[in-house]
Amino acid sequence: MEGAGSWDVLEWTKVEPVSRSVPPGVKGFLLEAEEIIAEGYGVVLVNTDEAGTLFVTNFRLIFLSEGTRKIIALGTIPLATIEKFSKLVLKLPSAPHQSDKTPSRRLLQVVGKDMRIIVFGFRPRTKQRHAIFDALWRCTRPARLGDLYTFIHGPSKSTNTNPKARLLDEYCRLLGKSSYHVSSSIVEDGSSSLSNEWWRISWVNSNYTMCPTYPFSFIVPKSVSDEEVLQASTFRARCRLPVISWCHPGTGAVIARSSQPLVGLMMNMRSNADEKLVAALCTQTASMRGPRRKLYIADARPRKNALANGAMGGGSESPSNYFQSEIVFFGIDNIHAMRDSLARLRDYLDTHGATSSDGVSSFLRNGGWTWGGGHLSSMSASVSTLGDSGWLIHIQSVLAGSAWIAARVALESSSVLVHCSDGWDRTTQLVSLASLLLDSYYRTFKGFQALVEKDWLAFGHPFSDRMGMPTISGNSNMPPELFRQSSGGNIPTSPMRSSSGSSPAGSSSPAQTSSNYSPIFLQWVDCVSQLLRMYPFAFEFSSAFLVDFLDCILSCRFGNFLCNSEKERQQAGVSNACGCLWIYLDELCASEGKSHAHYNPFYDPLKHEGPLLPPAAALAPTLWPQFHLRWACPSGAQAGELEAQCRILAKKFSEMQKAKEVAERKAKDIITSMESLTAELQKEKQLSSTTMDLTKRACRENAAIKRAIQSLGCKVNFSSNGDCSLEIGSTLEEIQQNVIYPPKGDSYGNRQVKEKSDLSVSVSLLSDDTVSDNPISWVCETLCPLRTREGGCKWPDAGCAQFGSQFVGLKANFDAFDSLSIYDCYFGSE
Repeated sequence: MEGAGSWDVLEWTKVEPVSRSVPPGVKGFLLEAEEIIAEGYGVVLVNTDEAGTLFVTNFRLIFLSEGTRKIIALGTIPLATIEKFSKLVLKLPSAPHQSDKTPSRRLLQVVGKDMRIIVFGFRPRTKQRHAIFDALWRCTRPARLGDLYTFIHGPSKSTNTNPKARLLDEYCRLLGKSSYHVSSSIVEDGSSSLSNEWWRISWVNSNYTMCPTYPFSFIVPKSVSDEEVLQASTFRARCRLPVISWCHPGTGAVIARSSQPLVGLMMNMRSNADEKLVAALCTQTASMRGPRRKLYIADARPRKNALANGAMGGGSESPSNYFQSEIVFFGIDNIHAMRDSLARLRDYLDTHGATSSDGVSSFLRNGGWTWGGGHLSSMSASVSTLGDSGWLIHIQSVLAGSAWIAARVALESSSVLVHCSDGWDRTTQLVSLASLLLDSYYRTFKGFQALVEKDWLAFGHPFSDRMGMPTISGNSNMPPELFRQSSGGNIPTSPMRSSSGSSPAGSSSPAQTSSNYSPIFLQWVDCVSQLLRMYPFAFEFSSAFLVDFLDCILSCRFGNFLCNSEKERQQAGVSNACGCLWIYLDELCASEGKSHAHYNPFYDPLKHEGPLLPPAAALAPTLWPQFHLRWACPSGAQAGELEAQCRILAKKFSEMQKAKEVAERKAKDIITSMESLTAELQKEKQLSSTTMDLTKRACRENAAIKRAIQSLGCKVNFSSNGDCSLEIGSTLEEIQQNVIYPPKGDSYGNRQVKEKSDLSVSVSLLSDDTVSDNPISWVCETLCPLRTREGGCKWPDAGCAQFGSQFVGLKANFDAFDSLSIYDCYFGSE
């Protein structure tokens, strides 16, 4: 392996560094109740040749980049997702003329269940790798179920319904009783008798005494009593008798599941109760007139494996013992073959990925050829190696078997009984996938949850055994790969990787494979992703949802998928003590709504309302890029992802839609404002019109006063600034005569004044040097014949008071003017 960059910067010959405290910034990356157990500084992530700090917490392994101070996703893996880890020593080649004391590199290899292989490099002559290794040794092998992080974290803050109540709700939907509300008292009492024309819910296993791996209730034919159910359970392996998993609402055809019958080596053992129960699955058609429907018994195993199980008391049914039945073998391999196949696929992807666990790109390692990733056409140079893993062949077998079951139910209205050996691995895969093809409800978020809880959790898929987690009994079922391995050794890899000139310090002994660990559920989710690729409009959820869903299960961050059965989860109090995966996923989607990555932007519920029946030619699986290639070839995992591109466009469209709504609201506000302004303008126009009328009236009154003054022989000039000038054209005696005795021809003398009008005016003459501020007062004082020498008006003591109301002057009683209506003709014409 060629060292570069960070390897040289770290100066491997330095002595052990002084221990440092945990940086304060790291606390922001920790989850609630997550605590740091061990740390290593100056660690190199060999895959990307990046230096940083490695932390072991009670939940995961965290690699923090030294340059960006951010978490590197590739080097951060939950402890429960680690399948195995080991110490490795890599000796560096000595340079010419140097001693053979070149320090070797201390490596730690971590293999994940999520298709990644991580290698960390540590400084020599330090104890950091030892501390990290011991922390992993303690934390990845919890002695008790309660030591898992999910129990330390505690339950979800949001309340969740009882899993048993959710299971009964799904049973009611299958029986056509969707409106029926399942209360907590029904779950506790187990006394409800829900049924339809053909099927009923049985509570015979309410205490898990009949079958500890079956749910507390299940659906059986209505014609079979609970006593016969108990009898039939003794004829099946682990008492897993035939029960109904899904029923067609229109035709009455069902998909049933069970374990293998105990027919013995000679295949001559029989059970009347079992045969009656299986025959009851073949009800008449919906019209109740035709013959009884046909029954297919689908054995998921290869035929030779079924015969071999006869030596241990198992086997397969004889068609002659079961009415109108036909047996079909699907030839799906067992859990051991699936585990080995996934391991080979992981090694293949690590070898041909863009950057692999040895830090060398596939382009350099493979002589100038590199795998672009993501498409079968780009794998032509090594397609035989991919075929040797057998993973895609197994995926195709499960898909083909499920499509065959769905076609028999949808096209022939036949019932199908599915089983393998114990009825909790291959049986669960086939039954749940066939239900997904037949029922569009299971292709929604809510329906997918109901499907997983019913067929995988309630019917006892052993998640603890298959994932290597401790069980309720406290015994650890961790795969032996996690046991201590030799500290010497090189990275187990293909021969091409050793061409870099590195020499191994030793060889680690190969670990024995676990008898229980197997990626059965991972394989099923892979099959769902294949269907999503074939029918992009049929699923409400996206491929990103499946990846996050699978990651959450592998990490054991939530309690939903712990233990091996519903009974064990109830005994451990998982639903009350641990967080809920479904609540977490719901909150993620609710945070962004329909624009969240978990939503499928192509989903059209009306396009695929009926069953999905893919033709055989369509069942050619490919690698799941978003899951298989995200670590070995990140660019290939995202390149050409139409879903992601569509989501980006949908997000932009959503933003434009929001902008449009904002613009519409602004336009509406502007229109409202314009209407308000228009109303105010109209009001202002009315006020302006009124003001104009008043102004015209005032002008007429002003003109009348002006004529009245001019009738005295004076000329009054008013300027725009309010100044007033008076020109006197007659003597005082003439003015006085005109005031007291108007001319005969003047129309003023012929007009009668209203009695209520009292107009009194006084006129006084002032000296020329006395000027008043008031123009009217100045006129009055100037013209008054009785003014004093000192100036000023002596009214009413002055002599002019004798004239009374008959004397018209220039100083008016304005109270009288307010009540007096003056017209243009009042004073007569000039």
